[in-house]
Amino acid sequence: MNKVCPSAPNALEGLLFDGMFIAAGGFGLCGIPELLIDGIRHAGTKELTIASNNCGVDDFGLGVLLKNKQIKKMISSYVGENAEFMRQYLSGELELEFNPQGTLAERMRAGACIAGFYTKPAWAPSWQTARSTRSSTGRQLCWRPASSPTCQL
Repeated sequence: MNKVCPSAPNALEGLLFDGMFIAAGGFGLCGIPELLIDGIRHAGTKELTIASNNCGVDDFGLGVLLKNKQIKKMISSYVGENAEFMRQYLSGELELEFNPQGTLAERMRAGACIAGFYTKPAWAPSWQTARSTRSSTGRQLCWRPASSPTCQL
């Protein structure tokens, strides 16, 4: 079986649907799946929930999907220098879940069907609901369900 695809549209064929969850790699503008992002833009898939550390810039990276209003919700650790991101968020057009970078990475790891993880209770965004606590070396930790849309336990 040849796993090399001749083009991004070919690689995405039959996978995209409106309202889907996408975990996008990269850090800032480095290591992002540029061709796949462009393929999603051309496919017109909308109402996307995207988990990525940021949303690119206005005309590059995930920013092109944002500009086309294909993204409904971002799960991010950093907003960056994306003016369109700020405009859509402040106008209520874009939902946003902020996560510290380490917590975001653990949530991505939870896509491998990890039920949840422990974090320090000092910061708790709305998605985190502590179900139990545990002390580790005298520090209080809270159990956070992973709530991974990719994993059905």
